Formats: sequence, C-alpha cells, structure tokens
Amino acid sequence: MNREDEVRSLITDHRSLAIRNSLGALASGGIVTLFCLLLLARDPFVFWNDDYQISILPVCADIARAWRHGELPLLSPFSWICGNLAGEFQYGTFSVFINALIVAVWKLPLVFSQQAAALSIAHLAVLSSGAFMLARQRRSSVLISLFVAIVASLNGWIICWGASDWFGALGAFAWLPWAWWGAERALDRRRTRWRFLWPAPFVYLLVTGGFPYTIVMLLLVIGWLTLRDIARTRRVLGVLPMLLGVALGFGIAAPAWLALFEYVRGSAREALQPASHFQWLVPWNAWPALVLPSWTVKWVDFSSRLMPHTGTELACGLIPVPLILAAFMSKPRAFLRATKWELALLIIVAALTMVPTAGVFRWSFRWLPLFHLVLALCAAEALKLTTEIAEDAAEKDRRNFSPPSVRSVVNLPASLALLFIVALVLAAHFFGFGGEHLFPLGWILIALSIAWLLAGFVQHLREWLPVAVAFIALLATYLCIPPNCGVPRYNFAQSLLNPAPLDAQRLYISFYPAPELAYRLEVHPHPAGQIVRPGSMSMWAGLRFVNGYSPIRPAGVAREFASAIHGEIDANTGEWLAWSEAHPDGLLERLGVDGVIVAREYEFAPLPASEWQLVFSNDEGRIYHRRGAALARVRSVDRDGNHAMAQVTKIAESRNRVSAQVEVPADQRPALLAFSRPYFRGYRASLNGRELPVRTIRNLIPLVEVPAGSRGTVQLVYRPPWIVYGGAVGIGCAVMWFAGLLLAWRRAASP
Repeated sequence: MNREDEVRSLITDHRSLAIRNSLGALASGGIVTLFCLLLLARDPFVFWNDDYQISILPVCADIARAWRHGELPLLSPFSWICGNLAGEFQYGTFSVFINALIVAVWKLPLVFSQQAAALSIAHLAVLSSGAFMLARQRRSSVLISLFVAIVASLNGWIICWGASDWFGALGAFAWLPWAWWGAERALDRRRTRWRFLWPAPFVYLLVTGGFPYTIVMLLLVIGWLTLRDIARTRRVLGVLPMLLGVALGFGIAAPAWLALFEYVRGSAREALQPASHFQWLVPWNAWPALVLPSWTVKWVDFSSRLMPHTGTELACGLIPVPLILAAFMSKPRAFLRATKWELALLIIVAALTMVPTAGVFRWSFRWLPLFHLVLALCAAEALKLTTEIAEDAAEKDRRNFSPPSVRSVVNLPASLALLFIVALVLAAHFFGFGGEHLFPLGWILIALSIAWLLAGFVQHLREWLPVAVAFIALLATYLCIPPNCGVPRYNFAQSLLNPAPLDAQRLYISFYPAPELAYRLEVHPHPAGQIVRPGSMSMWAGLRFVNGYSPIRPAGVAREFASAIHGEIDANTGEWLAWSEAHPDGLLERLGVDGVIVAREYEFAPLPASEWQLVFSNDEGRIYHRRGAALARVRSVDRDGNHAMAQVTKIAESRNRVSAQVEVPADQRPALLAFSRPYFRGYRASLNGRELPVRTIRNLIPLVEVPAGSRGTVQLVYRPPWIVYGGAVGIGCAVMWFAGLLLAWRRAASP
C-alpha cells in the first residue's frame, strides 16, 4: 500500500469512527429521553417543582415574549425585583442554545409542566451525549460510554435538583462534559494547530448557561487537566492550545459574566448570612446512599436545621462503587496507574461537597454533578479492567483446555454489589437509616444485584449489563422515592396566562406570605396565584409587578422593601408601606404604584381609603386600585420646589428603552422626570441626542433632569458599560473563532 492509499484509509477510518461516535451520542440522548418519558408517564409533574414553577418558567415565557417582539431580553418590564434578567444570570440571557430552545418550545401547544419537561429533557440529552463523547475519547467502548452517559445525566442530583428545580444548574452543567471533551482534544498534540478551537463554543455555552458553581467546576477541571498534562509530558507550553481555547470561550461569553460581576456587587446576595454556607453540606455518614439511595441521615437544610433527609442526590445507578472496589481488589496497581489522576479529582470534589462555601456561594452539595461525572469515568476504567481480567482468564482456560476458573466466571463487581446492598439494607432496617422508602427499593436493588450476578454467566450479556443495571437501578430509585426531595410544589393553573382580574396597565405591589409555606400543594391544594402572583408569576400574563423571584436582588427596591428570594416583602415593611406610604405623594406614588394586592393572611389595607378602592376580593386576597386612571410611566415631578412641571406626551416604552415628548417652561427652572421602572446602573438619557445625567434616589427609580425651556424627545436607554465592552469582546472573540474555523476547514480541504 502506497502513501496515498494509507492516507485515504486513515481518513476513511476517521470518518467511520466519527459516524459511530455521533450515532452513539444520539443513542445516549435517546436513552435519556426514554428514561424521562417513563418518569413522566408515572408523574406528569416530575420536572415541575419549586423554583421551576415560581421563577424559571415564568421568566422563560417572558424571554419568548421578548423575542416575539424583536427585543433582547436584558430587562423585564413585568417585575422590578427580578427586572434585570441579564444580571440574574441564571436565566441564560446570553446563551444562544437556551434562547433558541425557549423560542422553539413556546411555539408548541404545551401546558406549563410539559414546557418544563421539554426544557429539561433537551438539556439532559445534551449532557448525556457529551458524557458519551468524553468517555469515547478516553478509549471506552460504546457500551461503557453509554454507561457513563447514563450515570452522568440521570444521577440523583441532576434529576432531583437540576432537571426539576434549579434549571440554571442543568443549563450550565449540560455543557461541562462537552467543554472537558473539547479541552482534552486541544491537549492532543497529534491534532492540528487549530485544535484550540474545540473547547471555545462549549465553554461559552457553559458560562452563559446560568450557574456560577459550574463555572468554578470548569475552572477546577481545567486546572486539573493542566497539571496532569504537565506532569505527563514535562512541557509547560503544551497546555497553551487548551488555555487559549478556554479563554476564547470566556471571551465570547463576556457579557454574561460581566453582568454577573456588575450586579452581585452591592446586591442582597453579597450580604449572605454565615449560616447559609453551612447548609446542604453532604454529611460524612450519607455516602452509603451511593449504593442505597433510600439511606436516610440528618442533613442541614435551608433553615439551618438538622433534619432527616433521604440521600437521593447521591443515587448513581448502584454499580459505580462496586466496580471501582472490584478493580482495586483485582489489580490495584494497574487500576491506580490508569486512574490516579481521576481518583485524585474525585477525592477533591467529594471533599468540596462536605466543606462550607465562601463569598456569594452556598450549598456545597451543588458539587455533586461533577462528582457523579468523575465517578462514572473512574467506574468506566474499572469496568474495562475487570472485563479484561475476566476475558484473559477465560482465554487462558481455553488454551489450557481446563474447566472455567473462578476469575473467568464469577462477576466480582456484581458480587460486591449484592454484598453491599444486603449489608446496607440490613443496617438501614435495624439501625434506623432506612427512612420511609427503604422498601420496596431495597428488595428491587437486591433482586437487580442477583440478576446482574447470574446474567454474568452468559457471555454475550456481560457487555450490556452495566448499561441495563444502571438504567433500571436509577429508574427504580425515582419510582420508589419522590425525586423532588421535599421541595415545594404548587398548583399553578393555565389561567395564570390570563391577567384578569388584574389590570395590565397598572403597576402592582403584592403583599403575601412566604410561598413555600402558604401556597405549597400540601397546604393549598386548589389552584393558587391568580391574585397574589408570587415570585415572578406576573410575567406569564404580562402584568407589571414590583415583586419577583431573585436570589441576587440587584434592584434597590428589593433591599428597600426587605424582599425575600421568593418575592415576598417583609410583612412589617408591607404594613408600613400600606399605611404610611400609600397616600398621595407617598413612596408608592413616587414609584408609580397604583395597585395593591393583599393576601388573605394579612388584615391591613392601603390608606387613606379616599385614595384607594377595593376592586376585587376572594379567598386568596384583595385587590385595591388607586382611584382614577393608571399613573403615567413617565411623569414630571417637583419634590423639593426647585423644579418646573413639564408637559410629557407621546410616551413610548419597551424593555430596554423609553422615550417621551417633553416641553419644559422657560422659567429658569429645570424639570425633573421620574421613570416608573427599577433603577439599575447603566441607564443613559438624552434630549434630542444630547446626553443628560441620570440620577436616582435610594437606587429606586431613574430620574432625569431636563433643562429649562427644553423641547423635544427625551430617551432613556439601558446601555450599561458591561454590555458595550462585553459585547465588543464577545463579538470579537466569536469572529476570531469563526475565522479560525474557516482557516482550519480550508487547510483540511486543501490537498
């Protein structure tokens, strides 16, 4: 065979491998989709819990609305506390994938729970296919790679928290295996000089996905890859392509992380209570849940209380731990030689799940998705080693014409799994660690271990067993243990798309108790929220509310009104606002609030009665409107006697800008315009194209002073420096990436 034929054969083999990997990645996504459909057949609301209901899905509806109107969803006019969608970060404002997926899903005739399921399943499929590709790159077989994909995408934390509650966590972590895969390709010196292009798009999608924890996970993986490569090659410069590609990805995502830095500074999130850093740490005695997910010990919950908690977050499909231990028992040196770096990373991540956080981070158990991914990779190496041992022993028996030896017949991982699960079930039953879900899950896992052990005697079934056992074990776990981990679930009906009985022209402030206590399904089984609209639920119907769900709470009104994360305003603050600041020229009027909603749990009403009228009441709450027409969204005000009253007409408002025709009397006094929208750093004002300064009082609303005798169009535009400079950096890095891709393609296509 001449050189040309060798090159042609190599190209053919490469294309064939790429096709097989692509088909395998699609198959892994299909398996995960099938798994999720089975869960939905059992419970149509399995992906429809807590924050997904009260925050994520309403914001997604608003993002879809923004794109329908041709607007970039930086701000939302339908919530003040959650008004800065870009600053909230968790909604994936700058992720092309998330925005495209939202637009596509909202074109389908789906109800709320189905929309949530569609978003989650799509990201689970991405996560599964990425884990498959990562395992294939590490020379795992197709079936072993499918096993890694199942554990990485269907483990307890991803299903119970990421896919059904904290969508931002799933939206970002779905791309971590892909970013890891791209980073390893960039380290492969057998590839071309353009290999630095591989990690960039996946790093961009991860960073814009909406979860700061995953960014830290990525940085840990990149640091680990850097150290591993330098230790193996003794060359520092060899990691430059990977670091360049990662930096390029961060550059493309610059608007997202710059927005996060901007709005965390000075926000309510910056003043976290120290106790929050000790909540949701993985207890040392919870780790048996890796094998028996019903294992129940005390965890520190959201209220800093030690409460019994079933360790479903640790569910990983029964077999990874027995596989790793079997490899240690069979060939410890060979296993350590193959996985010493992965095991070191696994230990580091496990330790991080158990220690308190710092800064704006909290709840260290959020490291568990990375733990499960690394655990699956270690288990894949163990599976390869134990399979090789069994095959070598069988081959030796055949060559020597001897009966099958113990090593070639006995499935050591299955034996260990059976031993562990029986021991843990007995310990859980007799020592009180079983919780309420020990049976029938314990019996199912014992039966599954026995089936794994017996099926191992059938040679052609051995390769399929890890995939089948992991799939069935995880499915049995979620069918026996409610996967929402005790977080609230609400009965929110499709009628929330209808604004009635509220007025879309008015700005409301709603006073209601903590939703997780007052409106959860156990307390409030019938439909809730039509009146009080807790969290960010005003966005569904396009209603203007002060309230909104916001962990960061960058808006000044969130701090001024002592708003909690779920949008409820402190009861004492609410009473003070209704009784002392609802009068003409009070704080509520200065903000433009002309509607007050009071939940049935509260007795107060806005005063004076001459200013407000009760327009609706039912067993959920009462609606009060300020008498007269709704307040204008741009008003001329004179709070200190030093400003003239301007004539304001032709108000035009969109998400990120507002304009109005203004005429100021020529009496030597300027006019002061108050814009009824939350203040964020980054507003720019102009009169007929001439810049005007933007002021604010207590960071509540934007104020613009217009010179005396002025006439023309005043524009207020949200254009913060981070979007200007971050956008320039992002576009520049994207152009560089596409230019590199074009050059690489031309180089590959040239003879």
